[in-house]
Amino acid sequence: ALRKGSDLEKAFATAALVYNNYADPESKLSKAETKRLLQSQFCHFIQGQENKPKYQEIISSLDEESENKINFEDFMILLVSLTLMSDLLQEIKNVKTTK
Repeated sequence: ALRKGSDLEKAFATAALVYNNYADPESKLSKAETKRLLQSQFCHFIQGQENKPKYQEIISSLDEESENKINFEDFMILLVSLTLMSDLLQEIKNVKTTK
């Protein structure tokens, strides 16, 4: 559907598709499933972040025994939060693309 979409549109469509592939029939993720998704699909962004207090706070909240599930909006906020603290973000900022 987004073959002619912009790179940004394709990126968000991909995030939505990945989320939907992991989500339950109610379109939500358990905290454990969210953590597995991040470890398998977002590993380059979270790699090396283990000692950062904010990262530890986010990940420990996913370890809590709770019936609370994560919806797509909360998942996207989580991705943005992890991206902003990632060392990889600085590397990405240093790369200039030409079009």
